[in-house]
Amino acid sequence: MLWQGRRASGNVEDRRGTIFGGGTGGLPSRAGAGGLGIGGIIVILIIAWITGINPLTLLAGLEGGSPVVVGQDEGGQSSGRQGVPADETGKFVATVLADTEDTWSEIFKKGGATYQKPTMVLFTEQAASACGFASAASGPFYCPNDRKLYLDLSFFQQLSDQFQAPGDFAQAYVIAHEVGHHVQNLLGDLNKIEGMKRQAGDAERNQLSVRIELQADCYAGIWAKSAQARGVLEVGDIDEALNAAAKIGDDAIQQRTRGYVVPETFNHGTSEQRSKWFKRGFDEGSIAACDTLGTSQV
Repeated sequence: MLWQGRRASGNVEDRRGTIFGGGTGGLPSRAGAGGLGIGGIIVILIIAWITGINPLTLLAGLEGGSPVVVGQDEGGQSSGRQGVPADETGKFVATVLADTEDTWSEIFKKGGATYQKPTMVLFTEQAASACGFASAASGPFYCPNDRKLYLDLSFFQQLSDQFQAPGDFAQAYVIAHEVGHHVQNLLGDLNKIEGMKRQAGDAERNQLSVRIELQADCYAGIWAKSAQARGVLEVGDIDEALNAAAKIGDDAIQQRTRGYVVPETFNHGTSEQRSKWFKRGFDEGSIAACDTLGTSQV
């Protein structure tokens, strides 16, 4: 994937290494080394909770260190460092995000609408969102309540090692899939599906989840087609994405982790379905081609 030197999005909150982002799972090592016992740490946390001040700021003030710079969003949650991350992987995901912005801004403009760009939150181990608290174990996710994508970058290593889906375009596909959920949110499909789920039984709810996930895969394919037109793709990139889609199919994951599959519990789609709908989005390049909600067979 030819991403170096391209525009990177500033719509990134880097919460890695902050308490509010859940990055360290505790206080910085200097907190213990500076003479504060567990009682002192608890007092600092209580004061921070009452006042709303970042506890790292209080600790840094006591010990003469430099606090981790964080802000707060409108909901009072930490917004982390804003802008393009300085590290290579951070720049990569910010560049992929920017490319999805270009794709969907153009598509929405052609439809007479304005694309509202999402924010990507980078975190380590755990993160608080407007949809609740999540850990790295849950994988990348999109929260429609705050319109943010949440990503622990360690997932990319897991994607390569555990799922046997290496490559930068496989990683880009994961981001584009989560952006696909944002597009669904803007178009009203997520609300529609949630309403349908409330009226459905367990099996039907799972099937509705599968349809919404496959549509996000299809939207990722639309982005890939647009990226190809901009000269971003290299030979083998689409194969990387298709391989990733197949390796994270419900049947593939269950077979690997359980040794057998339970189709009625699928909520993301089979390997064949995920590859099929990504490919359809890439081949057709249109929202209309991604109507997994209106078709009788996915």
